[in-house]
Amino acid sequence: MTVYVDLPQNLREFKKLKLMAVLEGEKLPWFTVSVKELLERQGKPQYYIEEERVNVREKTCQIRGWAVAQQRVAVKVFDEEKKPVACSIQMTNRVDVTEMYKECQVEEKCGFFIQLEQVKSRKLYLVFWTPQGKAVHTVSLQPVVILKNKIEKYRKKGMSYLKTHGVRALAVKTVHKLTTVKERPVDYQKWLPKHLPGNAELEKQRKTRFELQPKISIVVPLYKTDKEYLRQLIESVQAQTYGNWELCLSDGSGSQSPLKETLEEYRRQDERIRVVSSSEPLQISQNTNAAIAAATGDFIAFADHDDVLTPHALFECVKAYNENPKLEIFYSDEDKMTMDGNKFFQPHFKPDFNLDLLCSVNYICHLFVAKRTLIETVGVLRPEFDGAQDYDFIFRCVEATKEICHVPKILYHWRSHEQSTSENPESKRYAFEAGQRAVQAHYDRIGVKAQVLQGEYLGLYRTRFLRDHDPLISIIIPNKDHIDDLRRCMESIEEKSTYRNYEYIIVENNSTEAETFAYYKKLEAENPKVNVIYWDGPFNYSAINNFGAEHAKGEYLLLLNNDTEIINPDCLEELLGYCMRPDVGIVGARLYYEDDTVQHAGVVLGFGGIAGHCFVQQPRSSTGYCHRIICAQDYSAVTAACMIVKKEIFDAVGGLSEDLQVAFNDIDFCIKVRDYGKLVVYNPYAELYHYESKSRGLEDTPEKIARFNKEIATLEQHWPDIFRKPDPYYNPNLTLDSQDFSLKRL
Repeated sequence: MTVYVDLPQNLREFKKLKLMAVLEGEKLPWFTVSVKELLERQGKPQYYIEEERVNVREKTCQIRGWAVAQQRVAVKVFDEEKKPVACSIQMTNRVDVTEMYKECQVEEKCGFFIQLEQVKSRKLYLVFWTPQGKAVHTVSLQPVVILKNKIEKYRKKGMSYLKTHGVRALAVKTVHKLTTVKERPVDYQKWLPKHLPGNAELEKQRKTRFELQPKISIVVPLYKTDKEYLRQLIESVQAQTYGNWELCLSDGSGSQSPLKETLEEYRRQDERIRVVSSSEPLQISQNTNAAIAAATGDFIAFADHDDVLTPHALFECVKAYNENPKLEIFYSDEDKMTMDGNKFFQPHFKPDFNLDLLCSVNYICHLFVAKRTLIETVGVLRPEFDGAQDYDFIFRCVEATKEICHVPKILYHWRSHEQSTSENPESKRYAFEAGQRAVQAHYDRIGVKAQVLQGEYLGLYRTRFLRDHDPLISIIIPNKDHIDDLRRCMESIEEKSTYRNYEYIIVENNSTEAETFAYYKKLEAENPKVNVIYWDGPFNYSAINNFGAEHAKGEYLLLLNNDTEIINPDCLEELLGYCMRPDVGIVGARLYYEDDTVQHAGVVLGFGGIAGHCFVQQPRSSTGYCHRIICAQDYSAVTAACMIVKKEIFDAVGGLSEDLQVAFNDIDFCIKVRDYGKLVVYNPYAELYHYESKSRGLEDTPEKIARFNKEIATLEQHWPDIFRKPDPYYNPNLTLDSQDFSLKRL
């Protein structure tokens, strides 16, 4: 509930204002604020810090939150001497804040994420500035102050919990917190050496003789490259355990190139190294294309001039090729390394090919290897996409073949420095604009009407699909009593949704209260879109929804729990946009618990032993591993608490499986649709609250537990092959023991 209060004109005459709630004639205190605090905040930007992570040892700081005012708020960071601090500040969309502060005419991008490296100051000042006024937030980097602030934070949380739940509940929660040992995240620095092949394994690879031994040409554009970085790159190629390669180096530094002698020396030493030069400086696409033109290999691998390949990089690609000679594309996992090459960090463990994730971010990146004949078909790099030339090239390649292999191993180290787009996105904004055009060009080529926008962070992209008509959506909502939940669910659609062509199919399921049936009659009398139908059998979620689908008139079915509430006005349009694509069968949404933590952001097979939601209980402001929470992408499944599906596909796969009465019917249904050849998409831009478990309770009795275990067995019987394999949309190097995409323990 949102309440707007007009402040008294003689505000300064008061010391404190209290907002009271009246319940059955009794006044209850609801909200209290001091007048002094209100006066201090008047005319200044309003802000809230949701997350403040300070690592004193590594001298890093991450701050996440939002700021609003009548005009655009500029966010700046200063050190203790009031000097500006260079840092990465990303502005993000915050639908929840714009809904809350409608009177402020807030911009969509009022959220912020600040990342600082090598902080030398003992404190920082965050300044939220507008022409009318400014607000300042102090961030301390002193361990004593940080500890003091943590203690105060927990004290306030404890007092709040005490007032709400009482002494006994607080004691139980405190004991639980103190006795629960939270495992530290896996240290990647220790993880990596144990997952790279040792000397014995490398020697074994060198002796391996594959039946198919394609020649791989590694193409590298050079431009006044640091000679030490060039040396490390070349030596990493020479150290490859697979020997049938050539290294094609194109020096685009121009006639005054500082690399001439060095390159000539390497060329003389190793006949597998080919060098081409230009008398004129070359841009990145021209330079890379010159290297491709010099290549004679069966496959072309792409590398940057200051990066490093692991010794088994080419071996792993050729091994996969021998297992499936139809393959035309390979890509691998990657990480970053410091400038001196001594530390590796930020590993990117990727899913198997994921088209909608690729349209959200260039997750494929390095190592990328393509068959020569494929490149001859799609063409080389295009200069008009410089800055994102590889992104455009990857799109054209994946459009031309389905034979794509993801090697789930770290095969590439990406050197990271201040001017790299990976560490300082603002340094190459043009590259991200080129990336936006690359995604748009992809949709244009495949004939999908869409508008591509910049995402919440530079390097992320958002797609809005364009339609020429508004098809009817049948919103199927099972309900048993709980008319307050149902009312809130429907009112959120009626009052917020900008999409209007829908009908409600309310499936009455064994309600017992007279008020429920009276409410149904009232609904049908007042709203011509409402159709209440009556299910007479025992509770069976699958059968109830199938029954609802039989009465639906729409081209699309939106399966929706009664304990949900849409947040953004274009929620239905976001769901429908993806679902109208011919290659998509199901689309799911981002769901939050009542406390603004994530309840659902896609489903991974294997979580919890069978299947589970991604990023559960992450803060709403969190973007997750590699920003996966806020990226549209394909998953193996999404939850039926909010799921839209084409009616013809629903019918084609036989609806939901009725031998799964309560649990896993949505997982089974998604697998059926994928088996039918259609994608299951998670769209983070369709946001809802889900007040979960209000309708049917928990699995907390022997009968319910027995049924739950039976349904697990049923699901595994339906899909024995699928559950024997890793989820293709989840990397096998990541743990199945939690839903945060953290590293699997050693």
